[in-house]
Amino acid sequence: MIIYPAIDLRGGRVVRLKEGDPDRETVFSDDPVGTAQSWIDQGATWIHMVNLDGAFAAANDNGRILEKVARLGVSVQFGGGLRGMADIERAIEQGAARVVLGTVAIQQPEIVAEAVSRWGADRVCVALDARNGKVTTHGWQQTVNLTPVQVGRDMAQRGVRHALYTDVNRDGGLQGVNVEATVVLAQETGLRVIASGGVSSLEDIRQLAASRVVAGAVVGMALYEKRLTLPVALAAAGGEDVD
Repeated sequence: MIIYPAIDLRGGRVVRLKEGDPDRETVFSDDPVGTAQSWIDQGATWIHMVNLDGAFAAANDNGRILEKVARLGVSVQFGGGLRGMADIERAIEQGAARVVLGTVAIQQPEIVAEAVSRWGADRVCVALDARNGKVTTHGWQQTVNLTPVQVGRDMAQRGVRHALYTDVNRDGGLQGVNVEATVVLAQETGLRVIASGGVSSLEDIRQLAASRVVAGAVVGMALYEKRLTLPVALAAAGGEDVD
């Protein structure tokens, strides 16, 4: 199981938003590239980067940060505001190893299929973010009457292999990841599901890894608040017995 340290970008800084609320922001660093290098030094092979400005449709220059981080030699999974083929192409050209598509997957699913056809299934991930069991869009600000499993099955039929599942109610709150919903989504869709939202402890990672069906976990607040260290999280994800 892959651990993805999270770097959420807003205004050129590393932040976390509680439950995706732009008014509940905590700033952790003014140096996203230095933060990425720190995670790499601790063993990260992937970084999950979110362009929050893009998700909220705000003008931004976060693509340049993506370029700099990608040059560090780490694989970057990048999402936020990718609403069309031009956005996807730009992110890949800037160094994204995999793009995360959320709103566009709901509004224009044919674009997801086109992206898979053009760049391959391993370079495309669909965000199945949910609040109270229903999928959210537009930076988690809107909700549609579809479940993650419904959307996930449709995406799988369109050639998608990877999905990111975030329980929005738990994101940034250190309440514990929704293991059950993540496992059910993987089992019901056949997708390689990456867990996100609320990963707060070694036990969360152990449970996800023990499921044998969860492909990865995005860890943000728990790392930034030092409730977990990345080396220990990586070891637990690999099934090692760590304290």
